[in-house]
Amino acid sequence: MEKVQFSELNLSPEILRAVEDMGFEEATVIQTQSIPLVMAGKDVTGHSQTGTGKTAAFGIPAIERTDKQNPAVQTLVLCPTRELAVQASEEIRRYAKYKPGIRILPIYGGQPIERQIRELKKGVHIVIGTPGRVMDHMRRGTLRVGGVRLMVLDEADEMLNMGFREDVETILKDVPAERQTILFSATMSPEILALTRKYQKNPQLIKVVHKQLTVPLIEQYYYEIPRSKKDKALSRLIDMYNPKLSLVFCNTKRKVDEVAGNLQAMGYSADALHGDMSQASRDRVMNAFRNGTVDVLVATDVAARGIDVEDIEAVFNYDVPQDEEYYVHRIGRTGRAGRTGRAHTFVSGRREIYALKDIQRYTSAGITRQQVPTLSDVEETKTYMIAEDIKRVLDEGDVGKYTKVVDQLMEDEYTSVDIASALLKMILGSERAEPQEDVFDGSTGEAGMARLFMNVGRRDGVRPGDIVGAIAGETGIHGKLIGTIDVYDKYTFVEVPQDHAREVLHAMKDVKIKGRRTNIQPARAKRS
Repeated sequence: MEKVQFSELNLSPEILRAVEDMGFEEATVIQTQSIPLVMAGKDVTGHSQTGTGKTAAFGIPAIERTDKQNPAVQTLVLCPTRELAVQASEEIRRYAKYKPGIRILPIYGGQPIERQIRELKKGVHIVIGTPGRVMDHMRRGTLRVGGVRLMVLDEADEMLNMGFREDVETILKDVPAERQTILFSATMSPEILALTRKYQKNPQLIKVVHKQLTVPLIEQYYYEIPRSKKDKALSRLIDMYNPKLSLVFCNTKRKVDEVAGNLQAMGYSADALHGDMSQASRDRVMNAFRNGTVDVLVATDVAARGIDVEDIEAVFNYDVPQDEEYYVHRIGRTGRAGRTGRAHTFVSGRREIYALKDIQRYTSAGITRQQVPTLSDVEETKTYMIAEDIKRVLDEGDVGKYTKVVDQLMEDEYTSVDIASALLKMILGSERAEPQEDVFDGSTGEAGMARLFMNVGRRDGVRPGDIVGAIAGETGIHGKLIGTIDVYDKYTFVEVPQDHAREVLHAMKDVKIKGRRTNIQPARAKRS
C-alpha cells in the first residue's frame, strides 16, 4: 500500500491544520494503513519498526474520538520507558493543538507522583504511561480506568523484554472488556501473539514490509549528538569533507527552512526545497543546485523525489527518517555513476538509536559510529587541501606576475617561508570563524547555569550590557538571572539558568546585536 496525503484520511480540519504546522507532507505506510482502521473502531496489531510514525497512527484517532465533555480517561497508552512516554505525549499534544480542551498527561517513575495526582484529579482524557507507574496510580485509586475506550500497547515487545508482562496483563484485565485494543510491536514473538489472542477481538494485522536494498559504494556513518548541536556538527562535517554538492534531509518543511537559514547565516551557499514552495521556486533552486551556484540543498523526502544529480558527494540525514526505505532512497542520491559517496546520520535520543538499528537490518552495509570532527581536525584538513591546491597551481605554472610581489617583500627582509606562512594564515583565518573551544565536549557553567557561546565580541562593539539586554528583551528573563559574561574579540560566553537555556537558544537564534546576526549554541565545559 502506497503512502497518501493526510488530507486523504478523512481527518478533521483541526488535525490537518496541526499536521500542516508540523510540516509533514504525507502519512507513512503504518499511518496510512492504521488510521482508518483505528478510526473505525477495529482492534489492530501493527508489526512495524521504531521510527515509522506509530504515535500518529494511534494518537490522531485517539484525539479525534475524544469526548471533551466527558472528564474520564478515555485513552490509555502504555510505553516501555519514561523517555518514550514523554515523547509520545509531546507528539500527541502537537496533533491536538487546535482541539482545545483535550487534556493529555504522561505518567512515569522519576517524577513526583503528587504532581501527577494533582493533574489526574483535574480530569485527563488521554494518559500515556509506563506500566509500573500506571499500576501504582491504579492501586492508589488516582487513575480510574473504567471509562477507557481505547487501549494502546506501544512497543509491546520491549515491554515484555523488560519484564512488564505481569503488569501489562493486570492493566488489561482491569480496563473494560468493551474496548478497542491497539498493539504495536517490532517483532511478532509467541508471547506477543499470545497477548493478541487473549486481549484483542479479531485484530486487523498490519505488517509494514520493507525492501532489502544495498548501497555498497556509499560509506555510511552516524553521530550521537544532542539536537541543539546538529547545526554545528553539520558545518563541521561539510568543512571537513568539502563535498562538491551535498543533500541535507529533514523530516519536516519547517525544519528544512530552519536548517537552510542557519547554513546561510553561517556563510554556506545553501537553499531549501519542500512542498510548500511554488513550482517556479523549486525549479529555480534545482537549477542553482545542478549548476553549483547552490552547493548544499536542504530538502524533505517528498520534495527530493526525482533529484538525479551526479555530483552529489555527501548526504546528511539531519533527522533520522521515519521510514527505513526513505533511508535507502536518501543515501542513494550519492555514489551515482560508479562513484563513491558518504552518508552521515545524526542520532539524538534512545528512540532514534532504536530506529537506526532497524535501518541497519534493512541495509547490507554497516553504519559506523563516528565522533564529530574537532576544530583541530577541520583545520588540519583545510591546511592539507590548501597545500594540495598550491601544488596544483605550481605544477600548472604561469605564476610569474606574482613573483614580483614576493621579491618586493623579500627586499624588506621577509623570508619566503614568512611570506608563505602569512598567506596561509590569511586564507585559513578568513574561513568561517569558530570559538577556540570545542562545543562538542559538553556544556556546563556554574551550578544550575548553562554556558552558551555567541559569535559576537569586542570587535563588533559588543559589551556585557548588550548581551544582557538582548537576552532579556527576546526572552523576558530578568537581567539579574543572567550569570557571568566573558566578552572576547570575536566571540562571547554567557551563562544563563539551566532551566531557561533551551528558551534562550531558541529565542536568540539569528537575533542581531550591534547590527550583526548572532549564532548562539551550547559551549563546551570549562577547563578546571
